[in-house]
Amino acid sequence: MRWTAAVMAGEREGAGDPVAQATGAPYKAFAEVAGRPMIAHVLDALSDCAAVDRIIVSIAPEAPPLPRGPWERVDADSGPSLSAMAALDRAGVPLLIATADHPLLTGEIVQGFLAAAETTGADVVAAVAKRETVERAGSTGRRTYLRLADAEISGCNLFALRSAAARRAVLFWQRLEVLRKRPLQMAWRIGPLALLRYATRTLTVSAAQAALTRATGVRCALAMLDAPDAAHDVDTVEDLVFADARLRARHGRGPTTIADTRR
Repeated sequence: MRWTAAVMAGEREGAGDPVAQATGAPYKAFAEVAGRPMIAHVLDALSDCAAVDRIIVSIAPEAPPLPRGPWERVDADSGPSLSAMAALDRAGVPLLIATADHPLLTGEIVQGFLAAAETTGADVVAAVAKRETVERAGSTGRRTYLRLADAEISGCNLFALRSAAARRAVLFWQRLEVLRKRPLQMAWRIGPLALLRYATRTLTVSAAQAALTRATGVRCALAMLDAPDAAHDVDTVEDLVFADARLRARHGRGPTTIADTRR
């Protein structure tokens, strides 16, 4: 299966991003990590994945030029879910959704996720990682976890839309978008029973998938990734410092040059 990848690189309206402010970058996607704009690392990872043969970048029209490459630049909408819908309209399925604030992404992670997504038979697949996997990376930054009965999981900012039915899930995503850091409210939108089971720590990964399927009306699945870097996006300056150090160690580029502005 050949995939189009859509990179969400727009800024949320009214959001003063702390990473952009701390680094002086015009947009978070252009904050430097290991000497390059954050988005450049994401584009490299997608380009390194053999299953991806087209890349669309959804970005503010006034944002700086993208690194040179065979990607298509399109104007971002007012939120990631709206931009994802526009990408779906433009490219169709199968469509991989990624984000520009994921500089630790690699082609291997992307390939592993897409391979796992294809085995699920689901219309929509979200990448997640268990807490113990995420913590193997060694970051001390705060992460948001869904505490399920059989695992604590964190999202990896990778979504596979495998069929035309996935459009209904994107519409549902639009309703959840503002609740992305509030797991209990997200569970309520998925259903009161799911909320009750989540609150009592009896909601399993399998039950969560079933609840998402009922709520969206399409087959949904979670793909568990055994990749420590998969869940480490950059939301804070602490995340940025960690990603910079991790990338420099990965590529042998020496110590970080980013000052932690919290000090």
